[in-house]
Amino acid sequence: MVLLLRIMGLLAPAAIAVRVAFVPAIQAALGLPGETERLILENLLSGLVGAGLAALLASIWIAFRLRRLAVAAERMATGEYGLRLKEPRERLERQLVVAINTLGAALSDTHSAATTDELTGVANRQVLLPEVFNEVERANRYGRPLSVALVDIDHFKSVNDTYGHKAGDLVLRRVATLLRQNIRATDTAGRYGGEEFMLLLPETDVEEASRLAEKLRLLVMREKVRIDGRQEIGVTISIGVAGGPGKQVRFDTIVRDADAAMCSAKNLGRNQTYIFAEPDEDSRVPRAPVSVEGRARAVAIGRVAREAAQRVIEGVVEPLPHYRGRPSKMLAEVASRMAEQLALPEAEIDRIRVASLLHDVGKVAIPEEILEKPAPLTTVEWQSVVQHPRIGQLILEQAGALRDAAPIILHHHERFGGHGYPYGLRGQDIPLGARIVAVADAYDAMMHDRPYKAAIGHARAVAELRRHAGTQFDPELVKLFCDLFGAGVPGFDEAHAAQPAATRAARRRSRRTDAAIG
Repeated sequence: MVLLLRIMGLLAPAAIAVRVAFVPAIQAALGLPGETERLILENLLSGLVGAGLAALLASIWIAFRLRRLAVAAERMATGEYGLRLKEPRERLERQLVVAINTLGAALSDTHSAATTDELTGVANRQVLLPEVFNEVERANRYGRPLSVALVDIDHFKSVNDTYGHKAGDLVLRRVATLLRQNIRATDTAGRYGGEEFMLLLPETDVEEASRLAEKLRLLVMREKVRIDGRQEIGVTISIGVAGGPGKQVRFDTIVRDADAAMCSAKNLGRNQTYIFAEPDEDSRVPRAPVSVEGRARAVAIGRVAREAAQRVIEGVVEPLPHYRGRPSKMLAEVASRMAEQLALPEAEIDRIRVASLLHDVGKVAIPEEILEKPAPLTTVEWQSVVQHPRIGQLILEQAGALRDAAPIILHHHERFGGHGYPYGLRGQDIPLGARIVAVADAYDAMMHDRPYKAAIGHARAVAELRRHAGTQFDPELVKLFCDLFGAGVPGFDEAHAAQPAATRAARRRSRRTDAAIG
């Protein structure tokens, strides 16, 4: 269109030239001696001059306005996705500006989604690795130092298991914010994966990088993360640093070395910074691999330690006359079978088995008069009862070999729909092991006589589990339980039927239901 207007603009000088040079000749050739005919010809030529000038001016104005839009589009094409143009009054141009602004916003969102970790707001792994490659190339080309630091949140799995995944997300976001806000503008912080972050530090040797890492470690250690509006938790980080001067840095080794240093920091006690160094005769090896045989022996000894600790706790609580949390091997068998059916790792299955055996160990701290009270509990008494998952967690944390089972014990009275205790977690925020134990424990409770209610039998117990699926219990786990034990749980009915009627009656008089005591 602009080209057409410019061509039309050429009519102006052409018409003027014709008017000056050729009008008299044309008038004589056409035999137009009269004044009227001459005026008609001049008016025609003047009209052509005006139209040409108008087209020329229009082409200049349109080109000027379009150039602004073209420059904006070029800037967006080079990565200025946040650019926004002011909307003009002219309708057609405003439509173009709105379209360009909308396109820029869409490109900005797409670029952000592709390069930024959605949860933490820092660069993602897809951005980090190419950046490391580019910085390594630059360091080698110009002989400049470069360092990389890998940051891992200590005991992050325990945070998720104890407080839920929402709390874990809050911790990740807070740590990412601290890292991003306390590095230089030339540095890059990104999420490398899971609870690991990477710091890319150009123009930085390992000593300077370690000082920065220590500053960040102390900042995180002093920070408290508020997870439920009231409760605050603290976390620590372990950091591994690797790097070197230009000509010595390699892309395929710098990240590996930083990871080895980070593993050393964790193995040496966590909450510290470790600088990678090549092993030699005068320095300790930064990362010593464990042989298959050595690992197998360590696991076997650890299993013996767990079993010994478990037997000690069982031996302490079993003789207590009023203790209501005696281990149930049948309950443990049910929970273990469900965990196996979910194809969980062997270590996780063992953790669930231990937790199901000792899930009510915290009741050892509840006064006997509350456990044996034959009437409804008061508010104060109920507050004492609901502490038993937390007390159980503390007991197992003191028994180091069993501490992995503590989060399951802590949360086995949470409800799938919320409104459980001690933290009111809901749905998938409740650890899987705790959800499994909750189903097995409820079945165990319904299959035994209680003070306010006799055992209700297998069919009714299964019906109750189904009735409360989705509110109290994980519906998928209730379905799994019914698939595995729809015809009955081996040992449960037989064990209950073997009890004399007098014994069952005595238990009805002396025990409260689990529903009454949580």
